[in-house]
Amino acid sequence: MSSKEKPTLGGTRIKTRKRNITIPLDPASFSDAVVQIYLDNAGDLELIARNIESSELDFSRYGDTFFEVIFTGGRTQPGTTKPDEGERHPYSIIDCEPKREAILPSVIYIQKILRRRPFLIKYLENVMRRFLQSLEFFEENERKKLAIFTALAFSQKLSGLPPETVFQPLLKDNLVAKGLVLSFITDFFKEYLMDNSLDDLISILKRGKVEDNLLEFFPSAKRSAEGFSEHFTKEGLVPLVEYNAKKMFEVKLSEMKSALTTQIAEETDIAEVIETVKHRMRDANLPDIEVVRILWDVIMDAVQWSGKNQQQNANSALRQVKTWAELLNTFCSTGKLELELIYKVQMQCYEDAKLMKLFPEIIRSLYDQDVLAEDTILHWFRKGTNPKGRQSFVKALEPFVNWLEEAEEEE
Repeated sequence: MSSKEKPTLGGTRIKTRKRNITIPLDPASFSDAVVQIYLDNAGDLELIARNIESSELDFSRYGDTFFEVIFTGGRTQPGTTKPDEGERHPYSIIDCEPKREAILPSVIYIQKILRRRPFLIKYLENVMRRFLQSLEFFEENERKKLAIFTALAFSQKLSGLPPETVFQPLLKDNLVAKGLVLSFITDFFKEYLMDNSLDDLISILKRGKVEDNLLEFFPSAKRSAEGFSEHFTKEGLVPLVEYNAKKMFEVKLSEMKSALTTQIAEETDIAEVIETVKHRMRDANLPDIEVVRILWDVIMDAVQWSGKNQQQNANSALRQVKTWAELLNTFCSTGKLELELIYKVQMQCYEDAKLMKLFPEIIRSLYDQDVLAEDTILHWFRKGTNPKGRQSFVKALEPFVNWLEEAEEEE
């Protein structure tokens, strides 16, 4: 027998085969443990938060269950809002009074938990989304509590809760048709605006991607500007009504501008374009003055401007005025509207350096095409109120005005 030491593989780790160890899913035990913490501390959320923080419960696995206990007092059946078997406590959001002073402590309590365990926000989103998609299974006063909680959560800036979590699940046809969504969103608006401005609310609506379609919260039978105004005026939310009216007005203007831009780019027959404008004015109740502004914008937007050649720019602009003079003439039907058109030309020439010297030529062309009357031009020259570039434009227009005045004297 040799006494030599056998060689070894120094530093080599020998792998051993291990079995896959699985931890059994037991949300019922987790739920009972959280409920017991509530019961042991008689619903004192300050003490409950401390005990939650010091516990060794597996929140990363049972986050959904944790928020079910907060909202309903116990675990709910998978995929529903119905209570499941197991322990329950009477200090949940659903069990309290539908008042902000009763619900705010729960919001602050959740905020404390999320600061320690920020990963739980995704579980809060999950549970809120599920509950909001299931509003029909809650009682009326329970839905109000959910609305108040949601409003307070945004008001308190609850650890980055995304607005999409709230608004998108609500847009289910069956919930909207039953009026449940309108009731919920009304309670939400009223509560949120108690502490925040309308601008804050609009910011949330934008992030939730519903700012432009608030009417979708209304059942189809009430889905109109009149229905919106009547409902929220009755609920004391007049600023929201005014905002929506302005928003819808801007949308109508934008739609009209888009339609006219297409028609002018395609050189549609003027009679058809005129009919389009009249139709949209009637349907959207658009004021004449806004229509005149839009017409000038779309006509000038269609011009192929040159970067350097001033004469080419002048020719293009004047050609466009001549081509669409009948369209302008149809809707510049009063001295006031003609004056508004001059102001519009003045602003465009003031704001665009390449057009600064074109002002008198454009005014002369509009006069030649019978769009602007002599009296309107003289009124602007003598008493125009828009100061933007006025001194330069008055001087540039002076030769033409002198010609008008001389012609008037001769007559």
